Amino acid sequence: MAPHALDRHIALVGFMGAGKSARGRELAERLGRRFVDVDRKIEADAGASIPQLFAGSGGEMAFRLRECRTVLDALSTADPAVIALGGGAVTNRQVRDALREQACTLLVEVDVEQAWERVRGTDRPLAQDEAEFRERYERRRPLYDEVADGRGSDLEGLVLAAAGIHLEAGALERLGELVPGNGPVEIAADAHVAGIYGMEAQLALGARVRGLHELPPGEDAKSFGTLERLWRELRLDRQGTLVALGGGTTTDAAGFAAATWLRGIDWVAVPTTLVGQVDAAIGGKTAIDLPGGKNLVGAFHWPIRTVIDPALLDTLPDDELANGRAELVKTGLLAGELLWELPLPDAVRRSAAFKAAICLRDPHDRAERAQLNLGHTFAHALEAAADFALPHGRAVALGLLAALRLSGLDTAVVDEQLRPEPVSVDRDRAWAALARDKKAEDGVPKLVLLDAPGTPRLGVELPPEEIRAALDSLIAG
Repeated sequence: MAPHALDRHIALVGFMGAGKSARGRELAERLGRRFVDVDRKIEADAGASIPQLFAGSGGEMAFRLRECRTVLDALSTADPAVIALGGGAVTNRQVRDALREQACTLLVEVDVEQAWERVRGTDRPLAQDEAEFRERYERRRPLYDEVADGRGSDLEGLVLAAAGIHLEAGALERLGELVPGNGPVEIAADAHVAGIYGMEAQLALGARVRGLHELPPGEDAKSFGTLERLWRELRLDRQGTLVALGGGTTTDAAGFAAATWLRGIDWVAVPTTLVGQVDAAIGGKTAIDLPGGKNLVGAFHWPIRTVIDPALLDTLPDDELANGRAELVKTGLLAGELLWELPLPDAVRRSAAFKAAICLRDPHDRAERAQLNLGHTFAHALEAAADFALPHGRAVALGLLAALRLSGLDTAVVDEQLRPEPVSVDRDRAWAALARDKKAEDGVPKLVLLDAPGTPRLGVELPPEEIRAALDSLIAG
């Protein structure tokens, strides 16, 4: 199984009429990858249409051999691409074996009624008789299931699947089938969340569970002391999986424990807060804090699965929802979309897909992923100056306010949606923390600003006095 498409081709499979070519083009554009349409490549190489190839010497059998060679050639290239396969390609065992070895294979879902409506009356050779069409659909379904590492019916669903994200209301009840593999599992959970969902998670995972470790709430989970205790308690071997159940601080800390335990074991993120579901649990960044700054010690360690259950937000306190709304507003500003106006489950899905696509394009934060730091340079400085007692969402709201002001843009969205209020922290401590920010170079902060919503500008340098004034405006007194 390929848990995600980080370093692999994305192969789209599915029945005729599923829309693999159209979705493949969209997905390749979203992820910045080459697109290979196997059917179009066959036609270009043969100088004939697929109906002509079916009607020619050798018929379907000759076409399948040509199709197999084209798929294997596409999968043999080093540069990860998005490859759309014809509906019948999976009937070839050699193709199925190659998909398992070289691709993250995503099933583009379509029901038979919709598929027939899309292809009836066309010149597709295998769509001339409805009864045969339906019989072929049923025959191929097990083959699609056999090769599929993930599935989706629209662009956002395919992006999420490519990132190893399963998003579904009620997903916590299915945790046993969603955590890959069959090795032992231990759970690291926020102590409060463990009291609400810990038993449900353990029941879902069944006999695989070897233990549950409670982490303190908030940024205390990301201290070296907490991490050391977790290391001492872990009993997993390299076939084991650590499941992180909680908010962003839990997934940050447990993910870093997984990255460092036995030089790296698999982990699964199960975010239970809005911040976690739209931001913190996506993209493989793990870290703990030091007294001088936030997230200064960490690792890139992509989870083998991220399980997002929007139903878990039903028990979230109002202040935690407010924390997450700050990340929603940030994502909406970057995407140029009014995500904060959507129903919450839709906002979570759109935000998660937006971040997942950026992280797949830039998994190690060397280029455009820096845009996700919008407002966070100021936010992290304020949090450090407050000894991490300042709620992350409140800090991000203030950071977004500063970023919009420095961008010369209207702050009404942040004012109306988040209502940020200045905080009482030491100005000099905040400034010192800002200079130590991970994005700073030689003590000079590199800011993310906006030319307009949807158009971020990265690595912006401004005069120190201008940045200091923006920071001071966020501090009371």
